[in-house]
Amino acid sequence: MSKRTIYSIVAIVLVIGIYSFEYFLDKNEKDTIVEQGKLPKNPTITFFLPTSTTGQIVHHKGYSLSYSEPHEQAEWVAYELKKEHLSNSNFKRPYFEIDKAVKTGAASWRNYKNSGFDRGHLCPAGDRKYSKQAHDETFLTSNISPQKHEFNSGVWNTLEQKVRYWANRYDGVFVVTGGVLKGNLKTIGNEDVSVPNQFYKVVLDYNSGNPKVLAFIMPHKNSDKPLYEFVVSVDEVEALTEIDFFPEMDDEIENIVESTINYKNWVF
Repeated sequence: MSKRTIYSIVAIVLVIGIYSFEYFLDKNEKDTIVEQGKLPKNPTITFFLPTSTTGQIVHHKGYSLSYSEPHEQAEWVAYELKKEHLSNSNFKRPYFEIDKAVKTGAASWRNYKNSGFDRGHLCPAGDRKYSKQAHDETFLTSNISPQKHEFNSGVWNTLEQKVRYWANRYDGVFVVTGGVLKGNLKTIGNEDVSVPNQFYKVVLDYNSGNPKVLAFIMPHKNSDKPLYEFVVSVDEVEALTEIDFFPEMDDEIENIVESTINYKNWVF
């Protein structure tokens, strides 16, 4: 065997060894991030989390989510919006990043490119302005869903602003939001990210005395209708999504707040 052949074999072995070592490091890093994502960062919010129909709950510092691999997005994102979280800080908008804590692999932001749809936040960046880390965390791809621009910047944005108003008025609220991932849905991108036909938001006031809740189901289109016309019962959202909201709550309180439609208890 010639020296040139020996050198070639050694070089190939070294290259394979380097790539194998890098793969091992990447896999270890990925496994560590996934395991960290399984741990609740806020013990309080776990009491208010819905059930997961997918079995894949990921906890970030500013919010938790249940990821739906078939639809390549979260079936729900949940977080507490405290009064002290409200801030006028103006952080620089970061690039979107793939959420490495999703074990099955979160969809890439590239699916949205030239799709005609916004990368619509489920937990709004405007709700996490109390720190740069919390703000930037909302730009993980597990926290976005395809939204028509006129919807995202229109009636949906109006509802998000109203939630901040309620957080200020009622000394904090708990929020659960997502797209309705049911029915025959259009998809975008190479990874077939589903485009919801409807979006929902459930807002719970648990701090101002008697617990009360507001639930919304909105068609995926802009509207000039007042927000209260989209109010439904939590039971209706549960029937539509097959998600059980507030399962840890006392059954008597849960039954009352989930079956009642009374937006007059809230200041619009």
